Amino acid sequence: MLAGMQGRATNLASITSLLGALVATSVVMGLLGAGLVMPLAGATGAAARSGVQAFDSLPGEFKQSPLSQQSRILAADGSLIATPYDENRIVVPLSKVAPIMRQAQVAIEDSRFYEHGGVDLHGIARALISNANGGNTQGASTLTQQYVKITLQENALRNNDKEAAQAAVAKSYQRKLQELKFAVTLEKKLTKDQILEGYLNLVYYGDQAYGVEAASHHYFGIPASKLNLQQAALLAGLVQLPSSTDPVHHPDRALARRNVVLDRMHDLGLITDAQWTQARASKLALKVTQGQSSCAAARPGYNYFCQYVINWLKEQPGLGRTVKERVNAITTGGLTIQTTLDPRIQDNALRQLVSRVPIGNSERVGAAASVVQPGTGQVLAMAQNFNYTGRKGFGTTELNYNVDYKYGRSAGFSFGSTAKMYAVVAALKAGMPVNSTLYAKPATAKIPALFSPGEYTDNCRPAPPGYPVRNDEGSAVGRISLVKAAADSINTAFAGLVAKLGCTHVRDVMTSMGLHRSDTGEPIQNWPAPVTLGSDNTSPLTLAASYATLAARGTYCTPVPVLAVSTWDHKTLPVGKTTCTKPIDANVANGTTEVLTHVLTEGTAAGNELAGGRPAAGKTGTAENNHQSWFAGYTPQLSTAVWVGNVQDADIKNMRALKNMTLAGHFYPIIFGATVAAPTWKAIMDDASAGMPVQQFGGASDKVMFGDQIVVPYVGGLPVDQAIQQIDAAGFNGVKGQAVDSAQPAGTALSTSPGAGSRAVRGSTVVVTYSNGKAPAAPTPSTTATTTTPQPSKSPTPKPPKTTGPPKG
Repeated sequence: MLAGMQGRATNLASITSLLGALVATSVVMGLLGAGLVMPLAGATGAAARSGVQAFDSLPGEFKQSPLSQQSRILAADGSLIATPYDENRIVVPLSKVAPIMRQAQVAIEDSRFYEHGGVDLHGIARALISNANGGNTQGASTLTQQYVKITLQENALRNNDKEAAQAAVAKSYQRKLQELKFAVTLEKKLTKDQILEGYLNLVYYGDQAYGVEAASHHYFGIPASKLNLQQAALLAGLVQLPSSTDPVHHPDRALARRNVVLDRMHDLGLITDAQWTQARASKLALKVTQGQSSCAAARPGYNYFCQYVINWLKEQPGLGRTVKERVNAITTGGLTIQTTLDPRIQDNALRQLVSRVPIGNSERVGAAASVVQPGTGQVLAMAQNFNYTGRKGFGTTELNYNVDYKYGRSAGFSFGSTAKMYAVVAALKAGMPVNSTLYAKPATAKIPALFSPGEYTDNCRPAPPGYPVRNDEGSAVGRISLVKAAADSINTAFAGLVAKLGCTHVRDVMTSMGLHRSDTGEPIQNWPAPVTLGSDNTSPLTLAASYATLAARGTYCTPVPVLAVSTWDHKTLPVGKTTCTKPIDANVANGTTEVLTHVLTEGTAAGNELAGGRPAAGKTGTAENNHQSWFAGYTPQLSTAVWVGNVQDADIKNMRALKNMTLAGHFYPIIFGATVAAPTWKAIMDDASAGMPVQQFGGASDKVMFGDQIVVPYVGGLPVDQAIQQIDAAGFNGVKGQAVDSAQPAGTALSTSPGAGSRAVRGSTVVVTYSNGKAPAAPTPSTTATTTTPQPSKSPTPKPPKTTGPPKG
């Protein structure tokens, strides 16, 4: 790039001797004296005719490729995030350039621009006379010729043709003759204003600024339409030697060159004596702003989102057939990239995140949060507690921990008990109601394998001898409701649930709801630990978008950071839109939400309910050995996932348990999902929801809430085995209960629990009580005989032992 800029720093005076030889030779050949001013028929002499023929044989078609110019990445409100470019250029029409700037450029480069036809014979003669008499060295190229030369070089550089780029500025008669031919041809094709417009957008103004608009913004912080006399003269003077006269690095030379331009404008009568005197006495008055050529220079706090946008755009075939073509479109095509990022939500999310897990904290704990809009997949915010650039060490990284490896080079993190949400969805899809009960086996260190391979209902098996499962406090044993198991994050209850459902089925639910591995993009591994306990890896953005499926009542939408892309001339390009599917029924989604609301109201995340009683649901997550912690939750309008943990997830040997840590002045004996991630989630969601109407979640059907209830048949008087067959045929699971004293023949069914005629969930257990054939003893006179339907005994659920440990999650 530097070599190209130096090559484009045109020094016309340095080739004066070449021009002198060229003119002398041209006159002899009849090129200037005949070919450029007289038609072929009027040429006399063999030399003239030969010269005209040689000139006419040169190629005349001049190709003007679209100029390389910066693109703009905009936030949702239209504010600027970054301006990726190879060349810092903004193409504008001539009407957007101040008239004084046009006058200054023409005055110093080609004052007869509007009078000649592309080649200025007066200028050539003047240059020859001045140079021959020892006066100021003068060049003779017109503005049109300069435009031709720089365009040829620009085209060559765009095509990576170094040989052609060198040939475009070579000091040779052949190159100069071709340039003259192109200039004459171009003057016939374009108007003077069109040529001037192209020139002002093309030329290099030093310090990485190409074209007058970018230069005006760079040096003065204003558009070219607002340039005043002093500013215009300064810019106009840079074109001849931009690398050695730019005002940032060479202010004295820039000032001297500016005054040369002012003198020329005064000599030509373009400015008055007073204007000339005042402008000459003024200082440079620069207001330098740096271009944002990469995401490192993007708007502070938006660097990682910028990186995500560019890497996402590299996948879009609407920008080009290959990745190289797409990158070229982004950095040279002058695109306007309208993104989904909400600056208010983004700024608040970053502030809340780093206030709890500071950048560069001494505990080396990382944190990231992604906010997604349910039903659209639009990414509204993306924050992490790192600087994109800066000093080396913890706290600075270009890795984007919010996104998959292909977008940010992060391998993702174990997502812990946030995985339990998918087991709830799978259970409700399979017909289990919200008011179901689970069985939590005892879990102690003495049990190496809580669930054996024989307990799984599909081909998903743990490696022998199984896998160990324990609860954070080892407290839940026996029957427990599905709601309570989820609220308290009871691992043993969910291990049994997954074993019953089949972990392949649960894993398929994960995949359908968009959950996948961050490192490879493949589905979560199909074995019990990843499916039940979240021991595989994923990213915050993936988890936020997946949980948004529940907020959108069963609709999953792929995350999308871009709303639209348009070219510099306002043509819309076809970039990928979000893809939405309906992996689960709305009733199942709403039923799952009903379960997860209890996590915030009475479970592991209690105390993190949203402000104003705004309905919300979610799930805590803590990976094995407290290496990673999470909270993923949502309202009908927003879904957010927050991760807090070790950044070295790919190398478990380097991980530190999140214990005995001090973050932002707070000491944490141990960090679970509810400790830091959940309060951070609450703060982000409260800020993001401010001003939004309070919306309620949709309700689930009675079938999802209470199950598919059908009538229990009457089977009294039937043989017990036949009674059970009828109960099974009716849609229940008939079980032989107790044999009781009865005058009925032995083995005769007497009653059921639930009783005949009542309604119970399809597939639930119906216990049949039957006769043992022994007549009951006659009641004593003081005993009042009553007839009752035997009821199953209700054993109270054992209360967990009191502990002083941290919350589960």
